[in-house]
Amino acid sequence: MNKKTKIIATLGPASNSIEMIEGLIKAGANVFRLNFSHGTHEYHSETLKNIRIAMDSLNATISVLQDISGPKVRIGDLKEEFELFRGDEITFVKEEIVGHKVADKKYIVSTNYPELLDKVKVDEYIYLYDGTIRAKVIEVGKEIKALVENQGILSSKKGINFPNTVIDIDVITQKDKDDIAWGVKNKVDYFAISFVQNAKDMQNARKLLGNYKGKLIAKIEKFDAVENIDEIIEASDGLMVARGDLGIEVPYYEVPTIQKRLIRKANEACIPVITATQMLLSMTHNERATRAEISDVANAVLDGTDAVMLSEESAVGIDPVNTVKTMANIIAKTEEIYPFDKHEKLSYHDQFDVIQATATKLADDIGAKGIIALTSSGLSGMKISRYRPKTNIFVFTHKRRVLNPMCALWGVVPVAKIKEAGASRMIQVMLKHLEIRGYLDKEATYIATFGYPVGQPGSTNTIKILTPSEMEYYLNLSETKKK
Repeated sequence: MNKKTKIIATLGPASNSIEMIEGLIKAGANVFRLNFSHGTHEYHSETLKNIRIAMDSLNATISVLQDISGPKVRIGDLKEEFELFRGDEITFVKEEIVGHKVADKKYIVSTNYPELLDKVKVDEYIYLYDGTIRAKVIEVGKEIKALVENQGILSSKKGINFPNTVIDIDVITQKDKDDIAWGVKNKVDYFAISFVQNAKDMQNARKLLGNYKGKLIAKIEKFDAVENIDEIIEASDGLMVARGDLGIEVPYYEVPTIQKRLIRKANEACIPVITATQMLLSMTHNERATRAEISDVANAVLDGTDAVMLSEESAVGIDPVNTVKTMANIIAKTEEIYPFDKHEKLSYHDQFDVIQATATKLADDIGAKGIIALTSSGLSGMKISRYRPKTNIFVFTHKRRVLNPMCALWGVVPVAKIKEAGASRMIQVMLKHLEIRGYLDKEATYIATFGYPVGQPGSTNTIKILTPSEMEYYLNLSETKKK
């Protein structure tokens, strides 16, 4: 299917077999997410092995995203579930206790991050159980007292959100450090960092990569991350609009406009952006998506997201392959009305932006069947993708580690790793790869971009129109004429 917006599928018990992974790739998945909030290193190693076996079997290029769990703030154990009503009082204490009912309408609990209680102020809110229970702080001190404002049932280990409080904690736990070390060892392509607050969090995460050139995705799910978005973008290789916790941290009615703003800023900054959380959630248990979910996916596509993500739907759902097919169908139909004109609306960061914007406009103006981009660092592919051409972007690189992450970029089709050589030889090799994979239309026209000196990152300085007669020339070029 010819879609340009990418699909990220989370793998889990329902989808981590080789056969299922192959089915997901055929259905349209471009990136596989490993959720490190669940599972052991041994479990994820087996899943990663299955991904790579499936890739080899299908001769497919796929990105792997490791989602780092981060410091999830939770209440402690409870003696029994609390059935809470408006006007009930909850006391949060710093010492570790088993939460219990103290008296009529009075309860006491602990938290796994007791130091956060020192940061809370009167009239701020505390949300419990994924935002379903709202409590307003009425007293601070050695203990925090809050009044419940709505009805709900609270059980052990449920999450806590502080939507008005700058908590300023280290978002990289010891578990996260161990998990990132696993990702570096196993050469995953992307690391998604949870609960990012500011640029410092991303800088600290990057230090853990050492010399490894993995890409860092900042998950935007806290109100202070939204406020600090410009500095976070500067320190990141991509963004994820993580609408689950974000919808608790900010007023619910602001989430759509924040989503649009974050996508626009990522597009402007030339970094990929992922829209995530509950996109087709009903398909976890049902064969068909709701109309609202279909519209949600379509709107994210029209907003300009690079990728849309499936979580429970593909990890534990009843039919992960059908879910990916459904998302792919929504994307393909929506892209029939996609606004392919960003080369006229985005500013230039450097001279290479001018080159890639020109290549995109040229391809659109002459109705090219594709843009063929040779990139050493991957930057050329990212820049062309930024301008959202009407045609596919067929990317070739000199290094495999550069090729795989390109799967997450809008409109990019990562084709192959090729050796450095003279321009004529490289054009011939790229055309032959396209021909073998069934991508090449010999009666159409293509745009090629590459640079001199060959293999030098950031050197793209050539745009070439490849007409049918020129493609025939390069495909039949003899060894003696290649330079």
